[in-house]
Amino acid sequence: MASLNKVFLIGNLTRDPELRYTTGGAAVSDLGLAVNRVYTTKEGDRREETVFVDVTVWNRQAENCCQYLRKGRPVHVEGSLKLDSWDDKTTGEKRSRLKVEAISVQFLDSGKRDESGGPPPTEDGYAPSPREAPRRAAPEPRAAADNGPNRSYQPAPAAPPRRPAPAAPPADDEDIPF
Repeated sequence: MASLNKVFLIGNLTRDPELRYTTGGAAVSDLGLAVNRVYTTKEGDRREETVFVDVTVWNRQAENCCQYLRKGRPVHVEGSLKLDSWDDKTTGEKRSRLKVEAISVQFLDSGKRDESGGPPPTEDGYAPSPREAPRRAAPEPRAAADNGPNRSYQPAPAAPPRRPAPAAPPADDEDIPF
C-alpha cells in the first residue's frame, strides 16, 4: 500500500526564530507556529481553535528564516511529519512529540512594512505578491561625500520601448510538411 507524509500549514510565528549549527556545520532553526481553525458548532456558535506546531528548518532556508522572520509574521510551511523520541533526563521516562520537518517556508506578507524590507501595502491594505511588485532599479553610485540623511535620489531612466518581433512571411501550402 502506498503512503504519503505531506503537510501544508499557514499560521503565525509564536516566537523569533533562533539559528544554530550542527557539528557538521548545517544550519538549523526551530519555528513555533500557531495555526487557527474556525468552525461552527451544531448550535450555530462560532468557535476558534488554535494548534501550536513545532517546525524544523534546515540549511540556507533556516538562515533566511532567522534573518527575515519575527514573532507574529505569517508563513506557509510545506513539509512532512516526523516523530522525535528521547529519554527525559529528569524523570528517565521515554518522551516523544510529533513535529514538522520543513521542505519549504514561504514568507507571507502581513501587509505592514517592517525592517525585513517587505513591499509596502497597496491602497486596499494588502501587499502585492512578488510577481505584482514593481521592480526597483539599483541606486546610482554616489560620491563618498553624499552620505547624509537628506540625500536625494535620481529616478532611473525609463527603458526604451520594446519593438515587436518581425512578422514571419506567410507560408505556402507547399511549405507545410504534412
